[in-house]
Order: sequence, then C-alpha cells, then structure tokens
Amino acid sequence: MSKIKLFLVAAIIFVTAGSAAAQKTGYIRVDDVVRLMPETAKIQGTLEKYQSDSLQPRFNYTLAEFQRKDSLVNGKDSLRTPAAARAKMREEMQQDMYELQNWQQISQQLTQGKQDQLLEPIYAKAITAVQQVAKDNGYSYVYTKDALLVAPPADDLLPLVAKKLNLTIPAGGGSGKTAGPVGNPPSGKKQ
Repeated sequence: MSKIKLFLVAAIIFVTAGSAAAQKTGYIRVDDVVRLMPETAKIQGTLEKYQSDSLQPRFNYTLAEFQRKDSLVNGKDSLRTPAAARAKMREEMQQDMYELQNWQQISQQLTQGKQDQLLEPIYAKAITAVQQVAKDNGYSYVYTKDALLVAPPADDLLPLVAKKLNLTIPAGGGSGKTAGPVGNPPSGKKQ
C-alpha cells in the first residue's frame, strides 16, 4: 500500500515539475510599445496646445487679477474700497501670489496630469495587446523587462506585440530571445 502512495506522490511531482518546465516566459517593456505607437507622437502637440490654450491664459488671468486687486488695495484710490473688501482682496492676493511664485511647479503638475490622462488609453491598448500576444503564443508568464535582476532566459515579446499592433520597430529595437538576465538586453547595454 505504501509503495502505491509513494508511486502516486512521485507521479504527481513528476507531472507538476514537467508542466512547470513547459511554461513559456517572456518579457517586455510596455513603455517601448507605447513609444512606438503613432498615438504617442500626437501627445506632444496636444500638450503644447494645452499649455498655450489653457495654462498660459490661467497664468495671465491670475497675474492680471493680482495687479487689479493690488491697485484697489494699495493704489491711490484704495480708501474708496471698503475695509472689509480690502481685507478679502489681501487674502486673495496672497493666494494669487503663491500661484504666481510657484507657477513653474504648478504648471508642470498640471501638464503631467494631462499627459497621464492622454497616455492612459494608449497604455491600456498596449497592455491588452501584450495580454493577447501572451495568450495566442502560449506564454504563462510575462515580466516587465526591468522588474527582474536575475531570471532564466525568456523571449522578448516586443516584436510580437509590435506585429500585433502593426508597428515598426526601429533598427536594434527588439531581438527575440535573450540568454542573459531579463533586465539586460543581449548586447549587454542598459536601455
């Protein structure tokens, strides 16, 4: 009886080990896919338009409002403005001054938010393509190329995903297989 149990345990271990060894692994850098997509090239123009049509007018308005309030509070006719209104304007001027002094940082944050919003559907499309390529080609695991320092050899899925999305990879952009750690391309150069 114990020989049968031992045989069954050995068979289960053998089958489990065999199926684990048969699993294909691959890697990809999703940013590389996104960079190749034509939609990404259009984002820079959209961001420049956003900065000139939305952010610059906001800065100009804030500056004009600060100057207007300053003349009402500190100008030669400031006594015509009621004291309560002047106090309220001084508070608003502090907020305006903060925004004007920190405009570079505020502008960068707003631009980054807009860029993230524009890139979201592009990343979703790229990830969907990666998932579909993995499914179609029998990959059990797909890692981001930069996540692992040491891993067994794996397939670079960039060429397959690029083909799926009808994208052209520039010369030297994807190599297929790597024999080294997943984080390093075959040439040994860091990307």
